[in-house]
Amino acid sequence: MSNTQQLQDFSTQVRRDILRMVHAVNSGHPGGSLGCTEFLVALYQEIMDRKPGFEMNGLGEDLFFLSNGHISPVFYSVLARSGYFPISELATFRKLNTRLQGHPTTHEGLPGVRIASGSLGQGLSVAIGAAQAKKLNHCNHLIYTLHGDGELQEGQNWEAIMYASAKKVDNLIATIDLNGKQIDGTTDEVLCMGSIKAKFEAFDWDVLEIKEGNNIEAIIDGMNEAKSRTRKGKPVCVLLHTEMGNGVDYMMYSHAWHGKAPNDAQLATALEQNKETLGDY
Repeated sequence: MSNTQQLQDFSTQVRRDILRMVHAVNSGHPGGSLGCTEFLVALYQEIMDRKPGFEMNGLGEDLFFLSNGHISPVFYSVLARSGYFPISELATFRKLNTRLQGHPTTHEGLPGVRIASGSLGQGLSVAIGAAQAKKLNHCNHLIYTLHGDGELQEGQNWEAIMYASAKKVDNLIATIDLNGKQIDGTTDEVLCMGSIKAKFEAFDWDVLEIKEGNNIEAIIDGMNEAKSRTRKGKPVCVLLHTEMGNGVDYMMYSHAWHGKAPNDAQLATALEQNKETLGDY
């Protein structure tokens, strides 16, 4: 079996996890989670240089910060299936007094989670601080982040974007999930931002695009290209073109499933479209 096929099978299982987690508590955000499945699988299984186990200081390894924390289902699934905590713990998603809350938190010490990210717009600021700490510690590893395109409507992002280029934070790769949708509609309808690429370039970032953001091979090729552009004086931005709800036909091409759980029949249909590969929790 090719490595690409293994990653595709991994992605299928993560989609099953997302659907079952959100359905079990009738709460959560499946749309963006499904759209970013292949990206996070590729990041944790192929792209990042990470240590086994988890240390909060992150010395000697690449670090990832999830800024759009509402897509916690995909984050939790990938972390669990990458060995950070037991896969069986996914069954506790959004339940009282558990470590897997609707938005990631740090006070319960969940391995793999470095920042609380319930409030949008803050992840890049934290990531820049981590990137500068890497340089102070003479650590040559990279910082990765993920942000929603609708999240860029938060002003704090643009202060951070301006700061990163001005201070030449060139060990940072910020990926934007460019699906064109947010909870209240399309990003153009809610608050049109024009060309995100032109905006990042105007702030003196090095920008590249991954047009097939739900294709494992395209993601790996694009992220390796992004890595090759680091440490050259500019922060790197990846525009990842994804489809919200990817892999479930009735969830795709609409913002309606940004924050809505499937019912029993809808879950069965979605799971049928994503046959079990690695074993459910």
